[in-house]
Amino acid sequence: MVSSAGKFGPYNQAAPFPAFSGAGPQTGADLVRSRIALLVRLSALRPGDRLPDTGRLAEQLGIGEMTVRRALEGMCQDGLLDRRRGRTGGTFVSADWHAVVPACHDPAAAAAVDAFLLLLECGLVAHASGEVAAEHLKGLRDVVDRTREAGPDPAALLELTTRFHLDLAETLGGPAVREVAADLLGRLSLLGAPPDADAILRRNRCCERLLTHLAAGRTDRAVGAVKELHATTSGPVGQTGPDAAS
Repeated sequence: MVSSAGKFGPYNQAAPFPAFSGAGPQTGADLVRSRIALLVRLSALRPGDRLPDTGRLAEQLGIGEMTVRRALEGMCQDGLLDRRRGRTGGTFVSADWHAVVPACHDPAAAAAVDAFLLLLECGLVAHASGEVAAEHLKGLRDVVDRTREAGPDPAALLELTTRFHLDLAETLGGPAVREVAADLLGRLSLLGAPPDADAILRRNRCCERLLTHLAAGRTDRAVGAVKELHATTSGPVGQTGPDAAS
């Protein structure tokens, strides 16, 4: 699991999910980009923060150091990261991260990735409906409550809705499935424009219904709540952009 300390978690699979129509297959470089983007979304990294060194990132992600280095170089060229030389140098999240991210937007690719996330979550919910103890849903209910009480702060709401999807994947599918969801959400954070605060709060009400139906074993209604969550305007689940920092 990605932690607030900035850990990425192990990643030892070449491709945990198939290629997306319009989004291309997941490569090692894509993984680096998506995980850094996810950490920014979760506020584990902020604009101006220094990244761990290349060797540590490679070890945490379970991919080659050269792959990580090339991915970081590409992100520097895109303006997402800054490289500084000298004793206090290193690779840093760009101070202009939220202004640069819209250049990465690809609505068709974002929709394709979101469709895969929808498929993943519908499968998890259908499989687990009626078999999840109430205490195992407590963490998810806490996220729903925190989202409802967060007010109109876009950054806080985006972080919380992302945590809900990550925790849903882990609660229903375990750590490996959470890693798949992390990759999807990280990619979405670069590919799409952000939903506004009202849309996130509407989605949160879908999440609340989802948990109620899931605990009661109402499979059709639980799956329907997942579909409603992903259909709620505006924008695919997990998208981010410059407004996230406003």
